[in-house]
Amino acid sequence: MVEIMTKVKICGIKTLPDALAAIEAGADYLGFNFYPKSIRFIDKSVCAEITSVLKRENPQIKLVGVFVNSSVKEIKDILQTCQLDLAQLHGDETPETFAQLAPHAFRAFRGIPESNAGYKRNEAPAMLIDAAVKGVYGGSGVTADWTAAAELAKKYPLLLAGGLTPENVADAVRQVRPWGVDVASGVESAPGEKDAGKMIQFVKEVKIVNGKW
Repeated sequence: MVEIMTKVKICGIKTLPDALAAIEAGADYLGFNFYPKSIRFIDKSVCAEITSVLKRENPQIKLVGVFVNSSVKEIKDILQTCQLDLAQLHGDETPETFAQLAPHAFRAFRGIPESNAGYKRNEAPAMLIDAAVKGVYGGSGVTADWTAAAELAKKYPLLLAGGLTPENVADAVRQVRPWGVDVASGVESAPGEKDAGKMIQFVKEVKIVNGKW
């Protein structure tokens, strides 16, 4: 039996206590949202304070910035200032923008893309698959198309997002077999506030499924 360990990304981190609780729960990746209209928006200076601690105390954790239609200049500035490892492009970014940020960027698709031409990344994660909700750039709480995502997951190491919770993530991992899962609202006690117990349960459910493969 091939051992597969599904990565866990906990997104929308706004405070150091939440970041540390996510790491304690077993997260591999932490996401910081730089989309001003998001309830999980974090200011660059606040994020830099948090990530400076994380880089020093938990250097094994990968840090991701989430951007929606930001300029390449702004994204590069935030990546450097906040010591982030990757940029998650969650808006309507062009292949040109993607190319200028390679290899430190991956594309988030709202819905199943007909093609990822122009957004190919050879490293994991190759892409993120989120639910398609009109006018909403992630964090909607709506589940993605797991059946279609499962077909994509056979070809690419993808992150599955969209409405994942401690209650449904085991089914999602079994059905889709993604490289990783991404959660924000599903592990919160209130919008933008992470719940340590839910994060622990979320990671536990993923590990249980991994152990049965």
